[in-house]
Amino acid sequence: MQKKILITSALPYANGPLHFGHIAGAYLPADCYARFERLRGKDVLYICGSDEYGMAITMSADLAGRTPKEQADHFHEVNQEFFNHLGIKFDHFSRTTNEKHAPLVQQFFQDLHQNGFVQDKETEQLFSEADQRFLADRYVVGTCPKCGFEEARGDECGKCGASYESTDLKSPRSKMTGAPLVLKKTRHWFLLFDKFKEKLEPFISSRPWKSNVTNFASSYVEDIRPRAITRDLKWGVPVPLKEADGKVFYVWFDAPIGYISATQEWDSEAWKDYWCDPQTKYVQFIGKDNIPFHAIFFPAMIMGQNQPYKIVDDLVANEFYNLEGRQFSKSEGWTIDLNDFFSHFHADQIRYAIAANAPETSDSEFTWSDFQTRCNTELLGKLGNLVNRVLVFAQNKCAAKIPVQGELEEADHRFLNEINRLAAEIEESYSSYKLRRCSQLIMELAQTANVYFDAKTPWKDPKNETTIALCIQCLKALALASFPIIPQTAEKIWKMIGFQDSLESHTWKEILEMPLEGGKALPKPSILFQKIEDELIEQESAKLQQMHDQAMQKKEPPYAPLKEAITIDDFAKVDLRVGLILKAEKLPKSKKLLKLEVDLGFETRTLLSGISQHYSPEELIGKKVIIVANLKPATIMGVESQGMVLAGSLDKALELVTLENLPAGADIS
Repeated sequence: MQKKILITSALPYANGPLHFGHIAGAYLPADCYARFERLRGKDVLYICGSDEYGMAITMSADLAGRTPKEQADHFHEVNQEFFNHLGIKFDHFSRTTNEKHAPLVQQFFQDLHQNGFVQDKETEQLFSEADQRFLADRYVVGTCPKCGFEEARGDECGKCGASYESTDLKSPRSKMTGAPLVLKKTRHWFLLFDKFKEKLEPFISSRPWKSNVTNFASSYVEDIRPRAITRDLKWGVPVPLKEADGKVFYVWFDAPIGYISATQEWDSEAWKDYWCDPQTKYVQFIGKDNIPFHAIFFPAMIMGQNQPYKIVDDLVANEFYNLEGRQFSKSEGWTIDLNDFFSHFHADQIRYAIAANAPETSDSEFTWSDFQTRCNTELLGKLGNLVNRVLVFAQNKCAAKIPVQGELEEADHRFLNEINRLAAEIEESYSSYKLRRCSQLIMELAQTANVYFDAKTPWKDPKNETTIALCIQCLKALALASFPIIPQTAEKIWKMIGFQDSLESHTWKEILEMPLEGGKALPKPSILFQKIEDELIEQESAKLQQMHDQAMQKKEPPYAPLKEAITIDDFAKVDLRVGLILKAEKLPKSKKLLKLEVDLGFETRTLLSGISQHYSPEELIGKKVIIVANLKPATIMGVESQGMVLAGSLDKALELVTLENLPAGADIS
């Protein structure tokens, strides 16, 4: 019996166009895995769709002069077209505005509520009188309650790294309009995640996830707390309670339920065969920023249901994929014009370039120079060159037919054994979600055939057709192995070695064991890849820099306003000292905080500093920095920080103030 495999990718938010960074994290790896498992004869269902609710869409819709629905409609189509360009093949691509979604979300809530996992309470939230709406953390800025930084975000200070509730900010204001915010009472419903702790801990420890996912989830669950699942907003799924009129569900709550509602929309009966069968293997592909929602929140939500929904088995969380050393950013012009890209390059080229440098265990990046190298040296130089030289030789020296395999020599046996060994390792790598390794092995297989072809020198003895027969057999294995990553190219190879049907109409095992038919006619081969010239890459690099420069010219630097005037006596109260950084390490659970051990000459202190996105721990050791030595200690995320490191900042740039010659402990005045 075929094993059912349910695959989902994080629902793309219909609030802007996708880019290659998104593709590298959640969509290309899932598409490759789905194609691979279909080749192995498995019953695969790959589900995705647009995430269309939430305040972010209402805000961007206002700026664009659209309704939230019009905004969601627009980007649903834009992103669906992008997926089509890249050959991402979903079994169903839905959206959270589909008619199945709201009733299912409400049923999820009702089960959780009836089973004692939901509680309502009155809280004070930040409200904009000018805009007549409550604002979420991401739309709030203000003065940090810990260090006094006046441009602190709603949940974390970009200067000292402190985490807090947005209601703790001093002088809070709207990030969008600058309007002052006030605290206003409102009633909300909270999901009591702490009640799932005893179930979540063994669930997480039993899963074969990457260590970074398991460690993060386990650490998070240790201090798990109730979390609000409702908010005051019109655009969303309404809360099905009379006393909750005007409330909708938070987008993080309703979005993952979209995996199930999308499957229901795909087939109103067959969806249960995947979601309600404990034997189904459920694999989720996400970016690392989605780990808490898929490793903790969604599993807990399912644990509180009366329906036996399938909980994720494998959670494939990839790291970030950047562009030329920086995060993709449309507002800063640091992106790729996709229409222009697909007018010059083939989808398989970018699919391969991303797979070959996939952000599986650490952040990676797209660079134009690496893209050119991957395309010219590997796709063209190794794979394309092999296919062309073997099939052109067969055209000219073998009467355009597959040669009949003769008696094998020792070198031939070694070559066949190597084909089988590499094919087996490629199969294992696909099954364990290792696209980068698959790409390496595919090129190793192509290079092995190139070396074999050269060593056998068939041009010296055209009658020895066994060499060409075995090379075509290797091309068959290459078409199979490369299909999940570069499907269009793989199908071309399949057709060029004489097959009339589709490669995916067979299974992995069938293709490997399928004998070649000696004497079968071969069509005239075509070139698989064209060389990417230096001039084109230079143009693209220049275009990227030009777009960035133009975007930044339009963007005024966010200079912080001058603070209230002080006297020299006020300044004299601040004790500034030279500190030598002895140790540095990242603080668990924090995106920005580093834990520093600093020598002040007369004593050693522990300090927390929100600089991890600008400095690695290794490069800080040995630096002499300026410390505010008489700042009252503050406990942040369970660690007492005994001072503050001085740094300069403007927009997203940050730089430590460092010294060269003064010893640790020296006074700064």
